[in-house]
Amino acid sequence: MHSLSQLKNTSRPPKKSRRIGRGIGSKRGKNAGRGEKGDSHRQGYSKRFGYEGGQVPLYRKLPIRGFTRGAFIKPTASISLSTIQAYFEDGDTVSLVTLREKGLIPRRVPGGIKILSNGELTKKVTIEAKNYSEAAEQKLKDLGISFTKV
Repeated sequence: MHSLSQLKNTSRPPKKSRRIGRGIGSKRGKNAGRGEKGDSHRQGYSKRFGYEGGQVPLYRKLPIRGFTRGAFIKPTASISLSTIQAYFEDGDTVSLVTLREKGLIPRRVPGGIKILSNGELTKKVTIEAKNYSEAAEQKLKDLGISFTKV
């Protein structure tokens, strides 16, 4: 067991920072370690990431690989069967226009609407949509509800 008298100071003293630009006798005098002339010699200069001194940078030399379809995906609005059950009555038509009137989808939907199978649908409605999930199609067929792909 140790006693207080046997403890050693294991922490190091903080390293003294070098004062730069304090005369030519101080190792970092005159140009303060910045070289001579040019942008990087000036105060407030910060180099852009990837900049190679005017040479064509590496990221512009490398080929572009692959393809992303993100620019071509049209966003769709998804509506579940439970939502149709809650907002529509027997004999109603579920379409882009009626969904927009009820405020269930945004004004512009380039990809159309997709019907999802979440929830139950007991009301006899007519559904006009661009896409249906497989489970939703099966549910609608089993219930005998008419639906069309627009």
